[in-house]
Amino acid sequence: MKRREFMVVMGSGAAAAGGEVTIERRAAGKPHAGKVLAAIQPHADDIPLFAAGTVAKLIEEGYTGHLIRMSNDDMAGPGSVGETVLANERDNQAVARVLGLKRVFDLNYSNHQMDNESRLEIRARLIFLIRLLKIDTIICYDPWGHYEENPDHYVTAQCVEAACWMAGMGKDYPEHFAAGLQPHGVREKYYHARGPQLVNRVVDITAFIDQKVAVNRVNTAQGPAGASGARLRAELARRKLRLPLLGDDDETANREYIKEFILRPNREVGRQYGLEYAEQFHYIGPEPSPVEEYIQQHARPL
Repeated sequence: MKRREFMVVMGSGAAAAGGEVTIERRAAGKPHAGKVLAAIQPHADDIPLFAAGTVAKLIEEGYTGHLIRMSNDDMAGPGSVGETVLANERDNQAVARVLGLKRVFDLNYSNHQMDNESRLEIRARLIFLIRLLKIDTIICYDPWGHYEENPDHYVTAQCVEAACWMAGMGKDYPEHFAAGLQPHGVREKYYHARGPQLVNRVVDITAFIDQKVAVNRVNTAQGPAGASGARLRAELARRKLRLPLLGDDDETANREYIKEFILRPNREVGRQYGLEYAEQFHYIGPEPSPVEEYIQQHARPL
């Protein structure tokens, strides 16, 4: 699938969704202080394209965040395979820096070949990181997303889903407990997808769109943006044309190109919900305890 095509598909989830959709808006103060999130991406461009606005929002609201990249991106980027790996590693570090994420973990599986890797090993490594970092919230691909063709995406998603559950168990990987870790289950998940999915949460990222632009701007090795605006501006100049949108310098051209063309699906999703820019997710949160609900309704003082 071409990059342009998959960005069009990105906007299809809302149409495929049924039921109630919650609009998550920017919160004042630091309501999430003390909580930890992990943005987990198979490749260096996944979080920038699908969830950078939401990550930036949650970090502003008090989360400590970490970035986990599953592959080494060796099949997507410039130059030789070695040059591609290095370029994507640098981009991934820059993405974390722009988003304000604390640490980066590169798990370095081969790009496009994660379906040949041991899912047991992948899951175990993720369980270790969930317990080590005490991760409360995950942002990742949807393990139930439809028509996903990239094996790195669906293998990552399925392993993440299982790890979120198993990390909270008291008997899996007891050597972790001997090393001082404790069971720690993930309580919230924001799952995004490239194709149709159940969408039940839309996050207003209008206040963070410039930060999302900046994240995609530093994702140069394989990102659809890179220097595309500057190249288009130069090509138009050779044809004795100009687009006012692209301004008078390369930096403006690249920034405005990203906002107008790369992030167009975010505008289209936002428009459906009366927002300027939005990202959409299959959100899974903590289930209310029926025992606690019953106590709240029926308990009486002694």
